[in-house]
Amino acid sequence: MKKCRENGCTLRAVVEAGLRSVLSESAEAGSYVLEDLSVGDPEAPNPLERYSWPELREVIYGGGAAR
Repeated sequence: MKKCRENGCTLRAVVEAGLRSVLSESAEAGSYVLEDLSVGDPEAPNPLERYSWPELREVIYGGGAAR
């Protein structure tokens, strides 16, 4: 607040300038690319495609899943 009074600006102006600065830095940083750690043959058939959503949920969580 003291700096605001000394420079004749409002706290809102300082906060907005800070937000603009942080947001522009994150935009310049680029996006993170996750390394592909896939296993198995990507051309192999998907063994889970034969299941419906309820069946797939059963495969993943088992019979005792809380709903």
